[in-house]
Amino acid sequence: MSFTYDQLKTAIQDYTENDETSFVTNIPTFIRMAEERILKNVQLSLFRKNATAPTTANIKFLACPSDFLAPFSLSLAGTNGDKFFVDFKDPSFIQTYTPDATTTGPPRYYSVFDVDNFILAPTPDIAYTAELHYFYRPASLTAGSGSGTTWLSENAEMAMLYGSLIEAYIYMKGEQDVMGMYAGRFQEAITGIKMLGEAKETTDQYRTGMVIRTKQ
Repeated sequence: MSFTYDQLKTAIQDYTENDETSFVTNIPTFIRMAEERILKNVQLSLFRKNATAPTTANIKFLACPSDFLAPFSLSLAGTNGDKFFVDFKDPSFIQTYTPDATTTGPPRYYSVFDVDNFILAPTPDIAYTAELHYFYRPASLTAGSGSGTTWLSENAEMAMLYGSLIEAYIYMKGEQDVMGMYAGRFQEAITGIKMLGEAKETTDQYRTGMVIRTKQ
């Protein structure tokens, strides 16, 4: 089973039996909040992205992608094309390591300087090709057409539905027992997604064997 945008909106109304105008207007917000819950609770390859950009010689800053949330790794390649990885550090370490920004060389460390820039140390001596592997927020289901789908609406439909229902019931100031039921179903769905994103996507049976659960 999977949801299109229109199907999910309809399901939310059917479960809550609410077609009041302001409630219907806020359904896209409920869906985005459910997506945010999943984003912040599960590591999925869906939330990983790669981008490349050149550094600038004698400039210690490298611009972050516009959709950047957090780094996974940063590598640089010089004129010979050989790639090397740089280590992530705190900004205070960076500025202690090279207090003089005119000190140049192949960068060894990087840090998030502000919401728009990384800082490199030492300052790049030449233009390197930077490849950033990073955490980002994919486009919301609500950004597409009524017949549109996303990876989450196709593969995490329970989490999308019950996460949206939690937000809808908060809006409605609904009964606590129903809220608890929705929260439990959402947590059950999150557990399944975590198994996919944090176990199955990160291992294979050749190296680690099959997942073995404790016998009851």
